[in-house]
Amino acid sequence: MAVTTIRRDGVGIDEFETRFGIRDVRMDPDKGMLVNGERIALKGVNNHHDLGALGAAFNVRAAERQLQMLVEMGANALRMSHNPPAPELLELTDRMGIVVIDEVFDVWERKKTALDTHLIFPDWHEQDLRAMIRRDRNHPSIVIWSIGNEVGEQYTGEEGAAIGRKLAAIVRQEDRSRPTMTAMNYARAHMPLPATVDLVSVNYQGAGIRSNPGRFPEFRARFPGKMIFSSESASALSSRGEYQFPVTGALTSSVRPDAGGDWNTHQVSAYELYASDFGTSADRSWSAQDQYPYVAGEFVWSGWDYLGEPTPFYSSRSSYSGIIDLAGFKKDRFYLYQARWRPDLPLAHILPHWTWPGREGKFTPVHVFTSGDEAELFVNGKSQGRKKRAEFEYRLRWDLVTYEPGELKVIAYKQGKEWAASTVRTVGPAAKLDLVPDRSEIAADGADLSFITLRVTDQDGNTVPMAKDSVKFSIEGPGEIVATDNGDPTSFVPFPSTERPAFNGLCLAIVRGKPGQKGTITVRAQAPTLQGANVTLQAH
Repeated sequence: MAVTTIRRDGVGIDEFETRFGIRDVRMDPDKGMLVNGERIALKGVNNHHDLGALGAAFNVRAAERQLQMLVEMGANALRMSHNPPAPELLELTDRMGIVVIDEVFDVWERKKTALDTHLIFPDWHEQDLRAMIRRDRNHPSIVIWSIGNEVGEQYTGEEGAAIGRKLAAIVRQEDRSRPTMTAMNYARAHMPLPATVDLVSVNYQGAGIRSNPGRFPEFRARFPGKMIFSSESASALSSRGEYQFPVTGALTSSVRPDAGGDWNTHQVSAYELYASDFGTSADRSWSAQDQYPYVAGEFVWSGWDYLGEPTPFYSSRSSYSGIIDLAGFKKDRFYLYQARWRPDLPLAHILPHWTWPGREGKFTPVHVFTSGDEAELFVNGKSQGRKKRAEFEYRLRWDLVTYEPGELKVIAYKQGKEWAASTVRTVGPAAKLDLVPDRSEIAADGADLSFITLRVTDQDGNTVPMAKDSVKFSIEGPGEIVATDNGDPTSFVPFPSTERPAFNGLCLAIVRGKPGQKGTITVRAQAPTLQGANVTLQAH
């Protein structure tokens, strides 16, 4: 902590405390990001600023929860998309050891929409850029300044590059210790814009889109002295717990009717092989990165689902691209990333669930995400074969498994030794509710939160994977339910509502204590024909 004191005639008249950190960060074109001399692969995500059901107003606990789950997955980096963050978020990234790309503009002079920043950019770009850097430059978590995202000036040659040079020069006047970037989804290596910044950061181009080849090599050839990374990768799409058949045999696929997307329900299959038309699956994105070891890493689009941009179903409320859904429930993709980003964590995750009335005797593909290198799958004790992961392969697939009710089990191996195991069973009908808070004690300050997960379970306590029972929450004591959610991107039930359907077995209630009122808070959940549940919290 640096303390700045102003004195007049030896008497202190003002004082200001500045928290800061000391570290050495270098961006090497061959080794990637080096922190205190150690290579740290960028395992990053892009995150929008909203906090799901809580909206856009910042809340420290809600943001901390988001970051904690990303760290649990193995993420170590965060890109602000596409605006400066709340200062409190940077205090969290400093404390949690997450490196940050701080980003200022999504638009320069060429508009994306009629009322965006292009209207004020000529008059305000310098003030806004200097203000962001001066506000944030003492945060040690920030390692890169981003001056733009997919700006229209990618298309204007030297005219656009002139703006890039101007912005980069302002950054260097304010802070020469960190490099500059602008995220490019169109500009090619031979164009003027990439030369104006210190790093090469590409959105989706690295892995290649559809028939286009990956463009890492051409950027490497043109800029051998610049570090290269994916500022946006993947943009895979899925709805948590929604599995659709048949399943593509390809490494990645666009969402189409009856091929990853249901045009009646507006849900996207959770086999995690489907992506936006401009993106790709995690599998293909990693294959491109692993073929070019000089690539410093990636920032996935996106860490969490967010409000708006509901590609491919534009009548929905929230996006499908998150690794974690809007309510904070993990999609299957969470474990795919965790297996890659935390290779020392014993992990074997099976999808889909194994409760499929009416699919008896039909092929039901089973995929396993594991940090092991091979695995054997069993259906009711019968082996479906042992598979070894090949080079540039990131999941194990058994696509010709015949569904029969019972038990699905996988045993994963690493270097020939048993590494991890997982079991999924056919569950019974919905019978009761279960409530589990992420924190049982909260501050009575009107800001601290407890996120309470509701599960719809069978009589034995197993989550019913397709349950959509309507649930009503109530509360007693010095607290209030500020919002509920279920992670369903198609739902327009207002977030403040205390009644909402579960989505594939899960629902969420967000509770805060009333300021200055301590005591026991009791939250109850009820649903027609199901046994209710309650849980207690303590407000201190």
